[in-house]
Amino acid sequence: MNMLPSEKVKALELEFPPAPKPAGVYKPLLVVDKFLYVSGHGPVNINGSLMQGRAGDNISDEEAKMAARQVGLTVLSSIVTHFGSLDKIKRVVKVLGMVNCTPNFINHPYVINGFSELMADVFGEEHGIGVRSAVGMMLPDGIPVEVEVMFELY
Repeated sequence: MNMLPSEKVKALELEFPPAPKPAGVYKPLLVVDKFLYVSGHGPVNINGSLMQGRAGDNISDEEAKMAARQVGLTVLSSIVTHFGSLDKIKRVVKVLGMVNCTPNFINHPYVINGFSELMADVFGEEHGIGVRSAVGMMLPDGIPVEVEVMFELY
């Protein structure tokens, strides 16, 4: 029997951080036709603070991957807060994962797997894995990872 995403969140005992407020002039998410577009999110801790770090500098690959997973929890929190339900989501369509890293860092896909693995856990492998890009760049506020994502709705 397939579990709803909200049931999977409970079964996995996932704890969401508070949904962040926009840091500029944009919407945290937007529904257009049958798609839910989620603006870039960083990793918010349970206490509302932002995770900090730069891969290849002051955090390990594994710490960066865990930050990407925390971004996933932050995205899910924003969806519940601003959209209402994870159960209206049919599938992950597109993920853009951005890693704050040094110029010689090469493990971007590994880091963004932290986000993608969480989506697969919550929405199932068939619907939780979409197309994806993983790139390195400088990110605002010293956050280690930022992800924007597009979902298809039922």
